[in-house]
Amino acid sequence: MNTSLPRPVALLRSALLPEGRLVDVAIEGDIVTAVAPAGTLSAVAADTLDLEGRLLLTAPAEPHAHLDKALSADRIHPPLGDLGSAIAAWAEYATTMSVEEIADRARTQALAMLAAGTTAVRTHVDVLSAGGSATVAEAVRGARALVQVRHELAHLMDIELVALAGPLAPDHHVEAVLDLGVDLVGGAPHLAEDPLADVDRLLAIARRRGLGVDLHADESLDGPVTLDHYARSVRDWPRDRQYSAGHCVRLGTLRPERLAEVVADVAAADVGVITLPITNLYLQGWQHPVSTPRGLTAIRALLVAGVRVAAGADNVRDPFNPVGRSDALETASLLVTAGHLTPDEAYAMVSDAARSVMGLPAAGPVVGARADLLAVAATSVTDAVANAPADRIVLSRGRLVARTEVRRSVAAPTRVPAPAVPVPVPATVPVP
Repeated sequence: MNTSLPRPVALLRSALLPEGRLVDVAIEGDIVTAVAPAGTLSAVAADTLDLEGRLLLTAPAEPHAHLDKALSADRIHPPLGDLGSAIAAWAEYATTMSVEEIADRARTQALAMLAAGTTAVRTHVDVLSAGGSATVAEAVRGARALVQVRHELAHLMDIELVALAGPLAPDHHVEAVLDLGVDLVGGAPHLAEDPLADVDRLLAIARRRGLGVDLHADESLDGPVTLDHYARSVRDWPRDRQYSAGHCVRLGTLRPERLAEVVADVAAADVGVITLPITNLYLQGWQHPVSTPRGLTAIRALLVAGVRVAAGADNVRDPFNPVGRSDALETASLLVTAGHLTPDEAYAMVSDAARSVMGLPAAGPVVGARADLLAVAATSVTDAVANAPADRIVLSRGRLVARTEVRRSVAAPTRVPAPAVPVPVPATVPVP
């Protein structure tokens, strides 16, 4: 780990933009102030970084993570299985966790994401109520850990916290978590005995606290639909807060007429939708061994309706997803193959759209934008999404915060003449 980072950067030289232009990019503080043809801008050498033709992109943002759960799979050894089995495995382990252990895993995961280019993370944190039997001190362990990590990494990346209140988490536990400085109200109403009533309960807490909302919504292929009720409930709420919903898997299995109704409600309320291909592809469909359906929301229908759609990785190496590379380019690649998006659409969903859904200022190599930038050894967005090169340079708020350089050696092919191939001679056919 390089202890000389972060360091301010005033000029990025020889950056390749997605449209093919080679440019210099000037930065003042945390804002891009100029983009001009390569070689035309200047700055003090110590504040200049030569990108040597690397592709320069808006840095990814992760709109839906679980840093409190990350990297726990090797400790839990969960069985393969669906959402229910993952919840059970996690609930058993969660009773044993200390604040320090949660913080260590969360910090390690956040820094891995930063190294891959992600400069902003919204993470849910469980209200650890143990079915309602926990004390307040036990219920806030995860929140205490993530508030600590947010403080430790504040100079490197933006971290937003969402209180993930299960249906059995009592209101006073949720309030105690929010009292620690957690930013948004969240939950999983589709798991409750009365899903719509749980939506209303969580929204009442948010209204009382003056906070935004980010719910886990309808995370099943054939379960209840709560997203439209949520959207209608917040349609006239203040617009200076963020309202979003993650998963929304059920939209992908609704009949066209019902889907159109729900999407219209979501668009009218400007509720952002966060699709999570890695975890949902893993968790959904276990009960269908033949013609297994895939667990994605109705991405194209939402985009056509003008809904802000972001994408995230969700879980990384925990009972809900045993793998994951901590890399937004993995999420983008899955959006192309499983979600039938173009690479440009997919990358926008893990960068610009993710920042919009998270309520962050626009970023990228554009004058006036936040200088949260990712330079990657690629020739185009398609090349970057397809190959996910490890060679990366990451800027957060105009400062160099991570750099990964790759050295590759490949054996050369043998350069000898190809062996002669005899040309077959047609047999003589006697003339009758």
